[in-house]
Amino acid sequence: MTRFTMTVVAMVLAGTAGAQQAADAVDPEAASSGGFEALSPEIAAALEAKAAGTSVVSDTWMVAAANPHAVQAGADVLAAGGTAADALVAVQVMLGLVEPQSSGLGGGAFLVWYDAATGQLTTIDGRETAPLAATPRLFQDATGEPLGFFDAVVGGRSVGTPGTPALLAEVHNRWGTKDWPTLLKPAMDLAEAGFTVSPRLAQLVAGDAERLASSDITAEYFMPGGTPVQAGDTLVNLPYAETLGTLAAEGVGAFYAGDLARAIVATVQTAPGNPGVLSEVDMAIYQVKERPAVCASYRAHEVCGMGPPSSGALAVGQTLGMLEGYDLSAGPQDVTVRRLIGDASRLAFADRGRYVADSDYVPVPVQGMLEPAYLAERGALLDGDSALEEVAPGTPAFDHALNWADDEAIELPSTSHISIVDAAGNVASMTTTIENGFGSRLMVGGFLLNNELTDFSFRAHSDGVPIANRVEPGKRPRSSMSPTIVMKDDKPVIAVGSPGGSRIIGYTTQAIIGMIDWGMSPQEAAAIPHAVNRFGTYDVEEGTDAEALTEGLTAAGFEVNARALTSGLHIIAIGDGLRGGADPRREGIALGD
Repeated sequence: MTRFTMTVVAMVLAGTAGAQQAADAVDPEAASSGGFEALSPEIAAALEAKAAGTSVVSDTWMVAAANPHAVQAGADVLAAGGTAADALVAVQVMLGLVEPQSSGLGGGAFLVWYDAATGQLTTIDGRETAPLAATPRLFQDATGEPLGFFDAVVGGRSVGTPGTPALLAEVHNRWGTKDWPTLLKPAMDLAEAGFTVSPRLAQLVAGDAERLASSDITAEYFMPGGTPVQAGDTLVNLPYAETLGTLAAEGVGAFYAGDLARAIVATVQTAPGNPGVLSEVDMAIYQVKERPAVCASYRAHEVCGMGPPSSGALAVGQTLGMLEGYDLSAGPQDVTVRRLIGDASRLAFADRGRYVADSDYVPVPVQGMLEPAYLAERGALLDGDSALEEVAPGTPAFDHALNWADDEAIELPSTSHISIVDAAGNVASMTTTIENGFGSRLMVGGFLLNNELTDFSFRAHSDGVPIANRVEPGKRPRSSMSPTIVMKDDKPVIAVGSPGGSRIIGYTTQAIIGMIDWGMSPQEAAAIPHAVNRFGTYDVEEGTDAEALTEGLTAAGFEVNARALTSGLHIIAIGDGLRGGADPRREGIALGD
């Protein structure tokens, strides 16, 4: 058993890019197994259903998330009559303990919420913000050239003001019914008692060992005695229990002001070699924002998600909108179907790179990008027999005439997704992240701090033309997170989302097509072999049936690359009862009453 003692010290982290490659190539068996069957008969049954490719069925409520401990915490809340908002709090704080590399109190999140009583969709932006002292040259060297990605990530420079605690408090205040402290208690108790390290977490720690070893606090927790934790080890996180105890007693105001806020700021500002500029003022002024849901029509459905600063709903909606006029019924192994989906995605990513950023700072042509005539015009480009030779941004109708250069931001995979439906019919779809696996590698209060600012473009201009997603004080970096609720006849029918960096958009789009066009169940849709095209190269999931597409896609004119594509889809279908599915590539489950 290892114990992690909280100490605020100066930190410096350095290393190579190998950790992210490892994070995206975890052994699927390690992802989906791990002894969780012993937690309860219900969890054992859910794991068995996932292994068999069968959706979990429920009459009343359901939660699908990335770790059985977190799912159980949410299920207990729902079984006791709590709302989806209550369960969301319990699930997120548990994920921050047992899946710390992906999300937590030190990160940010986007929520799409359906209120059963009013029939209204609400989206809440809990994205991190750039410090007020940030400048457009934050990620440039002395000559004005962009830093290497991990030179920027590791340390304090990449840390934005965390938004997840404020989002959880907002959600609970609006839609929760259970006492706030009771929702934090399961994670607090497990942090004190210790949890068993899963094979997935052990693999990820080993893959990032060099960077983790560079921080005394982080190394003490993940690599006690210099040895990475092993699957089956027990981890105790007393500082995390203390943090949750403080938030339980004082509310999330204690996160944004006081000793904890000062510790976060000190850690960021004193990271040797790569300090950041986050301040106590940045912490104190942080606010979540309610934004209009962004919806796109697709085959008698409305596909709704988070608008800017997320590019998710726009890119998913554009891809589907361009495909509206094409028959995709031949299924995922048909080369023509994959050509259409791949090139529609490329066109959406071209618009994304040119136009999408924090709409509080730059005008984003949301309506123009989803206008049916514009999408029909873009979709007509797909009407051929081969891959598009060139893909460029379109010219959607703009509320303001502005000239932007194409973005160069890098967004690598990590993140987590939660889907919940409660007994009253409320639906929560939330994607949550600290960005790169293990974030900035800085740890405070038992949780990791994000590296979210590296989702900005490292360049501010290209050939003298400004880039919309450049760094600016207080701005929120663009994201690909795509928490989605699909509506039909003004009722929710699907809650879906995934981790996976900028491939999130492709994973989410494919799952929606799988259920609407291919008649798949949630579990079947979560397990579809991936084929994703963002910028021209078609990534196909190695070791799956998707590799059989290589010859046909190559003949169609694509460059094809077989690689690990570790999504983490969590899907709930809503209709005559509930059906849930969890991605077989990771260790999550769906659980109902």
